[in-house]
Amino acid sequence: MALRHYTLDFNLSSAADSASTVSALLSVFHEQEMRETVHDTNGHGYLATFIGKNGRLVILRVRTHGLITIDLQCYEEDNIAQLDNLLNALEKKLTLLLKGNITRIKRLPALVRGAKVDRYWPTADGRLIEYDIDKVVYEEDSAYQNIKILRSQQYGNILVLNGDVNLAESDLPYTEAIMGHGKEDYAGKEILILGGGDGGILAQAVKQKPKMITIVYIDQKVIDGCKKHMRKTCGDILDNLKGDCYQILVEDCVPVLKKYVQEGRTFDYVINDLTAIPISTEPEEDSTWEFLRLILDLSIKVLHPSGKYFTQGNSVNLTEALSTYEEQLGKLSCPVDFSKEVVCVPSYLEQWVFYTVWKK
Repeated sequence: MALRHYTLDFNLSSAADSASTVSALLSVFHEQEMRETVHDTNGHGYLATFIGKNGRLVILRVRTHGLITIDLQCYEEDNIAQLDNLLNALEKKLTLLLKGNITRIKRLPALVRGAKVDRYWPTADGRLIEYDIDKVVYEEDSAYQNIKILRSQQYGNILVLNGDVNLAESDLPYTEAIMGHGKEDYAGKEILILGGGDGGILAQAVKQKPKMITIVYIDQKVIDGCKKHMRKTCGDILDNLKGDCYQILVEDCVPVLKKYVQEGRTFDYVINDLTAIPISTEPEEDSTWEFLRLILDLSIKVLHPSGKYFTQGNSVNLTEALSTYEEQLGKLSCPVDFSKEVVCVPSYLEQWVFYTVWKK
């Protein structure tokens, strides 16, 4: 059974008197038949909990540095009108009592905890986003990851892998950015896509009549989910693993890349859609960085001398991680240069960095 968690905060210009503040609020709690328990804070202000009917819980904290916080927890099925009335009454009482001392009042929408459908996902830079998700349309655990496809009224279906928002049906700007933002001519070219199991890049690339696209993706269950539930992104391109100008290899890309290096095979474009740049800035201690360096080095080795390598970076706010990535570009076996651009990806709700890399 899910819980609703409401918050009401008062920022004050000076500390409030706990005795008078609590006294003013007790009548509101008593009207709601809520029982009070006062807790010892070791001189750090006032703390009380109030227990009411239907399992309602209120935590009242009057802090010594000029902050009053009220947390209200209740079951999701509780009477919302009654809860609003309680919060309105508390807010009105405190506003009248603390008039002239208030610098800000902040009341947030309820956080729903433990719901069957999870609506909360963090951004790359650690902010919490609540999506308008109302249904899990696909969920599987593969040998490699947990796979969810969630329905959003605003963004369409969203692919989430191991808790990370990967791509929504609204996210054509992501696909356009990782393909060079319409500045490239893919006609008659050889293209290698690493990752991209949602089919978005492949679906857009085939429209430009390339000579051949090879996509290497390890997880068949992602492909299965996306071809059924992400069709606004992939169309019907994932219905078959081979087409007139493309082939999908359901394999680990590392052995495939190593084989291509040994064969001396090259591609006009390599598009790396495997993973974002790690948030960690310790490349010597993070195995994800080791994997990223390996993919980078192998990709550059199979890149035609005049070719281009495209990849996503990460959130524009993760400046240290992005700088670390750019340092790695200077340590490859072949000298390269790069450019980057920042794009707003709709479902990410943050600005995202994309890189273009080429041989010097």
